[in-house]
Amino acid sequence: MELKTNYQYTYFIHPFIIKEGKYQKYILKMLKDKNCKLKIFQKEKDLRTYKYFLPKTRDFLFSSFSFGNSKLKKLEELPLETRAAILSKYKCNIFEYTLPKDIQGKVDEAEGIFFTIRKIDVICFSTGICFLVIKTTIEDYKRFENILNFNYKFRDINQDISNLNSYDNIRLQTGSFDDVETFKEFIRNITGSNLEAIKLDIDTERFLTYSYVCVDQEVWNMNSEFDKIKNQFIKYASILPADSSRDFSEEKITEVSRWKYAKLALSKIGCMLFSSSADMNNYTILPDEYENQYFYTYILNLYKKIYLKKLQMKFKDSKSIKKARKEFIEFTKNMWIQEITEDEIGTILNHKMQEVFELENLYMETKNKYDVLYKDLNIEKNKKSTVIISIILITSLIFNVLNFIALVKK
Repeated sequence: MELKTNYQYTYFIHPFIIKEGKYQKYILKMLKDKNCKLKIFQKEKDLRTYKYFLPKTRDFLFSSFSFGNSKLKKLEELPLETRAAILSKYKCNIFEYTLPKDIQGKVDEAEGIFFTIRKIDVICFSTGICFLVIKTTIEDYKRFENILNFNYKFRDINQDISNLNSYDNIRLQTGSFDDVETFKEFIRNITGSNLEAIKLDIDTERFLTYSYVCVDQEVWNMNSEFDKIKNQFIKYASILPADSSRDFSEEKITEVSRWKYAKLALSKIGCMLFSSSADMNNYTILPDEYENQYFYTYILNLYKKIYLKKLQMKFKDSKSIKKARKEFIEFTKNMWIQEITEDEIGTILNHKMQEVFELENLYMETKNKYDVLYKDLNIEKNKKSTVIISIILITSLIFNVLNFIALVKK
C-alpha cells in the first residue's frame, strides 16, 4: 500500500556567523531592507509560547514580549541607526522576510515536485550567531515519497547546482527565484560571507532539516501497527530518498515517543516529527506546537552548540581570552544551568537535543580550557606578585643598609 499523507511542512535552517564587532551594522542592514521587518511577539497572540518558556529563557529569546504598544511605537519613530543600536543590545532579534507575492501557475507540461516558500525568518543573537529559516510546503504532499525526495534534495540546494527548475524535478512555485543561482544569491545577501562559519566548522552547503508530516490514519491506527511503516519512518527520520536501499536495521535514531500516534526523531542533521491522523491532535494542535515551542527549543540548543564552539576558538586567541572567560561565566550562569521550560514533553525534548548535539561533552571541553587558562593566569599573577615583592624587599634592604652605613659614619 502506498503511504498517503494529510499534512506536511519542512523548515530548512542555515546557521551563519556575523563577524565580531559587526552585529549592530548587520541589524541596521536588516532594518533598511524594505522586505524585512522585526517580528513582534505579544502575550495574547503568542500565549502558548509565552507560557511554555520560563521567564529567563523567554526574555533571552523573545525580548519583544516586553515591548508593549507605546514602547514599540517609540522604537519605530526613532532613526534607523538609533533603532539598530537599541536592538543590538537585546540578546535576540527575529526578523520576518517577505517575498513578493508573485506565485506563478504550474506549467502544464512540467513534471516534478512543486513547492512553495511559506515563510522566511532570520533569527539573530547578539553574539553574532544567526539562523536563516525557510519554511516550505510541497504541492502534492499526499504522496509520502514526494516528501522524502523533496527533503533529501532540497537540503543540498545551496551547493553548486546549475538550475533550480531542473534540479531533480524539484520546482519552485514563485517567480522570485528563476534558478538556483538567484536563490543562492538571496541566501548570500542575508548571510554574507561564510568565512566566520567555516572557522567554526559549520556546514554552509547543507541545510539542517526540521520537518513535520501527518500520515493518513489508514496506515497507522489501532488496527494497523506502526511496525508496518517503520521503514518509511526511518527514511523520513534519516532524510533519505524514497528509493533508498540502505539497511535500516543499522540506523541509529534518537526517538521521542510521548504521543500515541506520533514519533519524533533527532539527529545531528535534523529534527523530524512523524504522526498519524488517527489522533485529531496531530493535525490541529501538535503542528502548531512543533513549529513554535519545540522549534525554538531546537534553535536554542543549536545556538548553545555553536556558541560553545565559538568560545573555544576565542580561548585560542590571546587577545580574546579575558573577554572569553567573562562570557563563559555568563553563559554558565544565565543559560547552561537554567531549565528552559516546565512543560513535560518540552523538558524531555530539550534534554534529548542536548544529548544528540553532545552539549555536555562540548561544555566540559570548554570548561577544561577555561580551567587551564584560569590556572595559568593565576600562576602568572603569582609570579608577578613574587617578583614585585622581591623587588620591594631588595629595595627595602638596600635602603636599610644605606641608612645603617650613614648612622655608622656619624
